[in-house]
Amino acid sequence: MANSLNFESRIGKLSCTPADIFNFITDIRNFEQFIPTGNINNWQASSDSCSFQVPPIGKASVNLTEKNPYSFVAYSGDALQKNDFKLYVHITVDERELAEIRLNLTAELNPFLKMVASGPIENLLEKLISEMEKFEKWNVKSTGN
Repeated sequence: MANSLNFESRIGKLSCTPADIFNFITDIRNFEQFIPTGNINNWQASSDSCSFQVPPIGKASVNLTEKNPYSFVAYSGDALQKNDFKLYVHITVDERELAEIRLNLTAELNPFLKMVASGPIENLLEKLISEMEKFEKWNVKSTGN
């Protein structure tokens, strides 16, 4: 029996406005910028969906499902032989008018997968936030697929 689990990142402080991050991440092709080299294979993306291989887990796919300008973006996907997950990006603004984000990932996992996947999921959220904090080319669009 699968349980719905929620994973939440820390708040990331970005060097761009809420509009910049919103416009950038609503084109899924741009997410490749934030994925550390060597963590995925066979990245394929369009503006609203992507698929990739996660060794040794297998294929994952992600679709843009909801967007509320400058404050919220939602993606849904499947991995691990059809286990569903959702990734939510909450965007706020700080006192300097720069964006802050928090990531939430919910996943349907059975107890065994929860034990195996919890650490890697938490690590992935931290890496995404860290990469976004270091990123500076918010107005440069992907020229990918």
